[in-house]
Amino acid sequence: MQKPIHEKVDRPLFIDLSHTIENGLITYKGLPAPIICDYLSREDSRQLYEPGTEFQIGKIEMVTNTGTYLDCPFHRFADGHDLSEIGLEAFTDLEGIVIRVPYSETLAITPAHLQNHEIRNRAVLIHTGWDAHWNTDLYFTNHPYVTAEAATYLRDSGAKLVGIDSHNIDDTRGRSRPVHTTLLGANILIVEHLCNLSAAPDDGFTFSAIPPKFKGVGTFPVRAHAKIRQISL
Repeated sequence: MQKPIHEKVDRPLFIDLSHTIENGLITYKGLPAPIICDYLSREDSRQLYEPGTEFQIGKIEMVTNTGTYLDCPFHRFADGHDLSEIGLEAFTDLEGIVIRVPYSETLAITPAHLQNHEIRNRAVLIHTGWDAHWNTDLYFTNHPYVTAEAATYLRDSGAKLVGIDSHNIDDTRGRSRPVHTTLLGANILIVEHLCNLSAAPDDGFTFSAIPPKFKGVGTFPVRAHAKIRQISL
């Protein structure tokens, strides 16, 4: 039965927070770019089907740290849960919050930036604006990061997932990765290389970043998005 035209209807607004993955994209210097091509082209498929019927089957070769991706404990710990062992509730429709720390003001996200925000059981998304440098040489160096102390604060405050629109959630100028160690060690998922957080509200949305159900894999690209519930007439 069709609803009366004057009746209020809930319509969610979706905000895409993922970068586009394309052939030749470099996400992390030193890791190979994805190769995206035809396994079966439309032209070749015409030999297999009746006239007017054709299909394309793609082939992708890539490392799992490509584009906007999610890290789970197996990425850091050999005995940690892999993607096949993480429940859907860990990365789907999480209550979200955006904390804005412009990279023009500081590269280091500290506990002081996180205080006075409701973090418990939320996806905490850190908006620095660094995604403006995506797919440029500038993106890879001197990027915003979460400090070890801030990671401890996020863990102790009960964050469920932490995301950032930067090259890495850790400071990559050194060889240690204390943020990955602290968060993944506490089963707090990480999403790196987010984008478009400027379009998301500070709160009042849910966040999802859903990877395929791979066994023996600790990180994989996601279609991350914010969902905002709107009331319209």
